[in-house]
Amino acid sequence: MSILALELPPVSHLFDWPTIWFDGTFFAINKTVLVYLAATAVTMVLFGLAGRPRESLVPAGAQHVAESGVNFIESSVVMQTIGPEGRKFMPLLTTIFFFILFSNITGIIPIVQFPANSRMAMPVALSLLVWVVYNVVGVKSQGVGGYLKSSLFPPGVPKFLYVIVTPIELVSTFVVRPFSLAIRLWANMVAGHLLLATFAILSATLWDFFYVPAALPFVMLLFLTVFEILVAFLQAFIFTVLTAVYIGGSMHAEH
Repeated sequence: MSILALELPPVSHLFDWPTIWFDGTFFAINKTVLVYLAATAVTMVLFGLAGRPRESLVPAGAQHVAESGVNFIESSVVMQTIGPEGRKFMPLLTTIFFFILFSNITGIIPIVQFPANSRMAMPVALSLLVWVVYNVVGVKSQGVGGYLKSSLFPPGVPKFLYVIVTPIELVSTFVVRPFSLAIRLWANMVAGHLLLATFAILSATLWDFFYVPAALPFVMLLFLTVFEILVAFLQAFIFTVLTAVYIGGSMHAEH
């Protein structure tokens, strides 16, 4: 008589991968690093192929994908948040979008089945990059004094309230923004990965026990896989939109 036993692996087994090469050195490489290297390579190859001279008037293949992505970022992100002057940030915003998307989508690719952004390091690194960019843009556009004044002393607020408002704006602008960017991306990818892993283990366990009950979590697993594709895209889009919003807000003082 068999006993149904569902054994979930420790969470660390889902996110911590053994070193593949250069173990114990500064250049140690594991599965997470390989995913990021692959995402970087795919992004570079995509736009490298797209930059080749066209053989026809109608773009196809990589050129079509790249041009569609660029047009999407321009119309749905830059023009909606910054305006025409934000076109100079198109390379940064487009690269961020595609890199995050390719790093996320690996969560549903067979064999890999791991979204690299479910590890905290890269979301933090990207958020710090955004933090540096929008602060540098703010200082360059308004000057140090003007940028600090517009950030910490929003207009229209009674002066006696600045005692409360200014510390809140200081924390919000210079601390919470990068922290929230990183947490939002990381937490969503962790949640999706855990759900997929849970239903995959449940399906495999019930399949060994009895075929019919296994169909229920398996159908849910298929649904979550499709949903994870949407989440991968949305998180890349949200990160890019917020980056554009922060840059646009730092370029001009509030009136």
